[in-house]
Amino acid sequence: MGTKKSMKKILRIMLMLIGFSGFLWLPAVAAAKWPLPDGIKAIEVNGYDMAYQEVGSGVPLLLVHGTMADYRVWSRQGPDFSKAYRTIIVSLRHSYPEKWNGVGDDFSVAQHASDVAALINKLNLGKVHLVGHSRGGAVALTVARVYPDVIRTLILEDAGGMESLLPDTPESQRLAANVRAFADSIRAILEAGDFEKAARVFLDTVNGPGAWEKASAEGRQMMLDNIGTFPQSFERPKIGCAEVQKFNFPVLLLTGERSPRNYGQMITAFRKCKDDIPAPLVIPNGTHNMQRDNPEFFNKAVLDFLNQH
Repeated sequence: MGTKKSMKKILRIMLMLIGFSGFLWLPAVAAAKWPLPDGIKAIEVNGYDMAYQEVGSGVPLLLVHGTMADYRVWSRQGPDFSKAYRTIIVSLRHSYPEKWNGVGDDFSVAQHASDVAALINKLNLGKVHLVGHSRGGAVALTVARVYPDVIRTLILEDAGGMESLLPDTPESQRLAANVRAFADSIRAILEAGDFEKAARVFLDTVNGPGAWEKASAEGRQMMLDNIGTFPQSFERPKIGCAEVQKFNFPVLLLTGERSPRNYGQMITAFRKCKDDIPAPLVIPNGTHNMQRDNPEFFNKAVLDFLNQH
């Protein structure tokens, strides 16, 4: 009788251990330090609770937002992309749902690239289709350069991070000076405490006069929710042609019909590094925020590319 009880006890312990060890193989979903909106998860990466939205199933497709944005900037892409792909839409470190005050030194392209790569590994995604918009393009480029083993394809939408490829000409110097002056003017407005004006000036400069007035309430709120990230958003890594030439995955370049000129110039410099990178696809009626200006065309263009790879 005693032996049977002992055997039952040992069996219960073994089952508990098996269940526990199985649990250890699951991604560790974090209990975030700030409230998460419905449908948003968080996972600990590099000591930070990174928020993300996950919809659909299949081959993983990961979307990375740009300056003063978060996962919500892709609201018109998730429903279409998730029909065919496991679509993961991240909010980078210190972006909403965290409301950051700008204090700290861990808001950088390199840190964000490391976080994205860590998330890919923690979720056991393997190789992903990686999409980056604007500053998120600089993050995606850095992931491709430093962590190429996680890349299936690279999709760059008016990507930053190519500035170091521009030739040192009077025009490129003038453009760089204009960007610095623009950033300084926004910082001055923020220091004066007028957050809405800062967001308005930013959007009207990047997407054209009147862009703030035309923006949805959701779009405006998203920028204001992420206003604390702006002062540190203009740092860019350097990439050289030798690094671009190592890319052994398909690349899709996207730009808007009305995007700022500097993105077209960076795309031209980027393509000169590797002659098998196709010409950019131009989104009709698109500004820098082309995925929201013309989502039907944008989504079809991305999906057509993905279906080929």
